[in-house]
Amino acid sequence: MNIDSFLKGLEDFGFATAIREGESLFPWFESVHVLAIVLVVGSIAMVDLRLLGWASRDRAVGAITADVLPITWMAFLVALVTGVLMFCAKAMIYGHNIFFLLKMGFLLLAGCNVLYFHKFSQSGVEAWGMPGGTVPKGARIAGAMSLAIWVFVVIFGRLIGFTT
Repeated sequence: MNIDSFLKGLEDFGFATAIREGESLFPWFESVHVLAIVLVVGSIAMVDLRLLGWASRDRAVGAITADVLPITWMAFLVALVTGVLMFCAKAMIYGHNIFFLLKMGFLLLAGCNVLYFHKFSQSGVEAWGMPGGTVPKGARIAGAMSLAIWVFVVIFGRLIGFTT
């Protein structure tokens, strides 16, 4: 099976047709998707800015992550579900859109960055992550990379809408 057959098969599902051909479903999913991305990026930025020492320096890194990560994961789940539904509705278009492919690539990179942070940089967060503590270079780099990556996810996500 080639990629176009797979993409066409996704578009042929009844729910995908309903989303694509209905008057209001796609715009509603798109609106919820954008709002969820705002929550994802905003909550991640709070942690990243703390890692960089640019915000919330009076709060422990662990306290910030405990507060925002549940919001991040719930919003990410909503963004994922709405994104998959919109993709299925226009799979042939999105599957060949360079900005969609770049967005997916940067999302993969964001996931790798999170894994790097949790595997290598987060150890000892109880000591260095306290208010006024010195954040290790690796954690600062992960925070800076995260901010940059998410900026590109948002840029390429917006460009998808202007090229389809």
